[in-house]
Amino acid sequence: MLRKNSLFSKSQAGAKANAMYLSFIESAKANQLDPKAYLNYLFTELPERGQNPDLVDLEAYLPWNVKPEALKQEPK
Repeated sequence: MLRKNSLFSKSQAGAKANAMYLSFIESAKANQLDPKAYLNYLFTELPERGQNPDLVDLEAYLPWNVKPEALKQEPK
């Protein structure tokens, strides 16, 4: 899937961004998580953790560390 989608990227940066996006989706699927719910979880939780990435424990947000129950929480 990545190879076909990368054909439509207009730049190397776009292809790299596309590859990262698809990696998140496929990693979520491999860990029995709903990809849409997982991405929504990331996009709502990570900005609240602050601007300094050194202060965020990103390991906790990897798909194999996220419990499916965390994805079913109501939006804040």
